[in-house]
Amino acid sequence: MTRVNSIRTMGALIGVLVALGVASGWAQDQHIRPSEQSGNLRPTSEKGVNLTEEEWGDLYMARKTYDAAIDHYSLAINSHKDSPQDKAEVALLYNKLGICFQQKLDYGKARKAYDNAIRMDKTLAQAWNNLGTTYYLDKRAKKSIKYYRRAIKLKPEGPSFHLNLGTAYFARKKYQEASSEYRTAIQLDPDVLTRSAGAGTAIETRHVDAKYYFYLAKIFASMGNPVEAVRYLEHAMEEGFTDRKRILDDPDFQKISKYPAFITLMNNPPVAIKD
Repeated sequence: MTRVNSIRTMGALIGVLVALGVASGWAQDQHIRPSEQSGNLRPTSEKGVNLTEEEWGDLYMARKTYDAAIDHYSLAINSHKDSPQDKAEVALLYNKLGICFQQKLDYGKARKAYDNAIRMDKTLAQAWNNLGTTYYLDKRAKKSIKYYRRAIKLKPEGPSFHLNLGTAYFARKKYQEASSEYRTAIQLDPDVLTRSAGAGTAIETRHVDAKYYFYLAKIFASMGNPVEAVRYLEHAMEEGFTDRKRILDDPDFQKISKYPAFITLMNNPPVAIKD
């Protein structure tokens, strides 16, 4: 009997997983949103799968089916509207809603969602940060800075916030301030530069060119990490950085001047990659 029960349990679990896969895949393939179901807010394939509206939104956002995710997050928000004690939860939902609009490049609606998140919870650092990214991506780096600073004030241990502020400073040609923020971000999370941008509930922005890689190389050299310093310096050269004297005279790079990979790179620089 125990074996039979185990088989039944496994069968039920597989059934739920299949239903989830079918639901998310079907919605993405058919591009059907819950609000388009002729008066029925939930697609037929979603019925019988026990997820909350927020969980459905998370599933669709993970599948990059942003319209469907927006519908579910909106339903989740509406279900909490009459509960003042749920303000913090609603703020998180608005933040996710904003991310969906931002992924659709609709910065106006994204800002409105982030503003609503902040109105519900002024301490939600992610919403302040994300609001800043909409201005940065809209080529308004100067305005984005105040939002990043507010996010950092609320959550100074957030590496993404420091990375974004550094990127905004870099766009403003404030290289010393940018380097300081990048250094802080790396100290908080050594992998902040290598993981996918925009993951989670806090969006990240990147500014990639020869100078960006050069300054990152300087930061890693100053932190005693020659492996990453050489890697980013090589990227800088590939992007067209050719000022050899500036590299050799730089106090940070002089700290790794005896490192074999650095010597090899300087003796055999890569050819710049043309667009």
